[in-house]
Amino acid sequence: MSNKQTTSDDNLLEYIEPVAPEQASQNTEEDLAARASELRHQIEEANYQYYVNDNPVLTDAEYDQLMLELQHIEHEHPELQTPDSPTQRVGAGPVQDVPQHRHPIAMLSLKNARNEEELLAWHKRAQSMLPNATFSYVCELKIDGLAMALTYEQGKLTVGASRGDGLIGEDWTPNVRTIRTIPQKLRSAHIPAKVEVRGEIYMSTKSFEKLNAELNEGRLFANPRNAAAGSLRQKDARTTASRHLDFFGYQIGYIQGLPVDSQWEALQVIRAWGFSVNPHVKLVHTLQDVLAYCKQWETERFNLPYEIDGVVIKINDLAQQEELGSVARDPRWAIAFKYPPIEVATKLLDIRVNIGRTGSVNPWALLEPVNIRGVTVSRATLHNEGDIQRKDLRIGDWVLVQRAGEVIPQVVKPIIERRTGTEQVYHLPEYCPLCNTPIVRVPDQAMAYCPNLECPARNLESIIHFVSRGAMDIETIGEKMCAQLINAGYIKSVADFYTLTRDQLLALEGIKEKSADNMLAAIEASKQRPLWRLLVALNIRYMGEKAAQTVATAFGSIDKLLAAEESDIVAIPGIGPKIGHSLYTWLQEPRNQALIERLRQAGVHMQEEQQANTGPLAGQTFLLTGRLSSMTRSAAEEAITGLGGTIASGVSKSLSHLIVGEDAGAKLTKAQKAGVPIHDEQWLVDLLKEHSA
Repeated sequence: MSNKQTTSDDNLLEYIEPVAPEQASQNTEEDLAARASELRHQIEEANYQYYVNDNPVLTDAEYDQLMLELQHIEHEHPELQTPDSPTQRVGAGPVQDVPQHRHPIAMLSLKNARNEEELLAWHKRAQSMLPNATFSYVCELKIDGLAMALTYEQGKLTVGASRGDGLIGEDWTPNVRTIRTIPQKLRSAHIPAKVEVRGEIYMSTKSFEKLNAELNEGRLFANPRNAAAGSLRQKDARTTASRHLDFFGYQIGYIQGLPVDSQWEALQVIRAWGFSVNPHVKLVHTLQDVLAYCKQWETERFNLPYEIDGVVIKINDLAQQEELGSVARDPRWAIAFKYPPIEVATKLLDIRVNIGRTGSVNPWALLEPVNIRGVTVSRATLHNEGDIQRKDLRIGDWVLVQRAGEVIPQVVKPIIERRTGTEQVYHLPEYCPLCNTPIVRVPDQAMAYCPNLECPARNLESIIHFVSRGAMDIETIGEKMCAQLINAGYIKSVADFYTLTRDQLLALEGIKEKSADNMLAAIEASKQRPLWRLLVALNIRYMGEKAAQTVATAFGSIDKLLAAEESDIVAIPGIGPKIGHSLYTWLQEPRNQALIERLRQAGVHMQEEQQANTGPLAGQTFLLTGRLSSMTRSAAEEAITGLGGTIASGVSKSLSHLIVGEDAGAKLTKAQKAGVPIHDEQWLVDLLKEHSA
């Protein structure tokens, strides 16, 4: 009944069938000129979607094929090459409403080698340019994330900028500062006057799965690379901070005041400065060792906690790198050995739906079973009806399937060439297949919903969610046991868990005395979970772990939360109108208030454990309003709480300090009327310096 796997690729464009390079030479020059123009348009659109919108519209294999064809045409017919060809530049331009940063040294992309022959050809070209040279090589895993250039002046981080078009990038410094694996200050005794460290911002597969689970029915990310890019490119740095991004340093872009002679030495220096350097980097001295490294990680990559899509090979000696230089968009001294995507073809037998715990109608694909890297896949998520329409998926299609993030089965696209005309266009059902309630489509939302609160599927998913590890964490009770308890009539509401008896459990098939006792003990233990876990467990739309923790900390008890106005909830830093309205509306529903009362009577904990505040600012409450110029609001709040202070949820007479930045709003007026002490940003800066020294 339940398909728990979740993913999304709801903006994938229709597949563009490229012309093979060997076919291009058979066309007339007029045809080639038209084809080259078409390829440039397709590649630039793909670049824009990928680098600016974090929305890949082509698979890596499709993109590489288009670029390869264009390179072939321009190589055979140089007169067709244009200055603005994507073969002559890197990525796409920066987003216009974000500050721009000009890279002192261009951030080039890498030429791809897709097999051993192309790797050998790259090596041969380098050797022909430096015939008397002996090369050593640094092999690095090609992390699938977002390239970032970090500038440090006198050891302090001043700029964090993305690649952009290779010459001008986007300045995301406030958001970059939230990533814990990026040092704010360089360590070690040897710090240059100015240096740029380049590397990759990425998201681990575990953080990716957790993020998509928290987003629930919002727009889900298709893969960790998109999740990393989308999480960095947030207007509010607090959102970035909540997304668990990481960083691997892999190169020194430029440096003043400290000579470095090789890539291997640069990695050791970067590590000494406090950066995380990938532990699997390797210095080798023969091309045979390079090939062995590439082959090793083609299979071992699936054991990594993050995604890689290949290996980067760099000639180690920096003087040799300078001699080799670069051509167009590619340095001659480095190459990316790309692994082939793991996609397999199978038959789309049917499209069915399940109903989520908040009523979302979730279509999924029933596939002819197929083996993908040792796992038999017969189902894949389709996320929503729009996803199906954009991909033009039809029942009966042959489709390409991959395991997104090497974990979640995902239908990539149909194989249109194999259609017979018998395939059926799919439409979402008009009625819920379980309770026959008309399906509701909300304007401007991708998801459709079953509005029936009594829908059996919604109820089952809600109950499964309540006992799950991220919620009340009732060990020994899983999906099958939840279904068994519902079928037996013992559980109709999550509050019924706390009235279960030993005799009821023993009456279930397969349950012995020890199992029954373990379940009752786990249920009893769940009563002591902190308030934020209860908020997660109560199945409130948009209420993920981070939001629940923020709300629980701000209010401290369920009673204060029930008494709060919607404006009080929305005013909590990090919550906002979407989550605030959903939570307030849920709390005002009489049936939900009755559920809370039943849980209270059962002895479920209704207060957040207050940790003892220590530090020079302990006992003082702070609230920030307006725009700060010297730091982000999230950084300021983190500094305050780190010194023992508390961030208030709103203005009240008990507020110790209101910090006012530029364009302060209604909070300033309210604080003036309440007689709250008001300070400017410099006062806060001085306070933090005084107590941090």
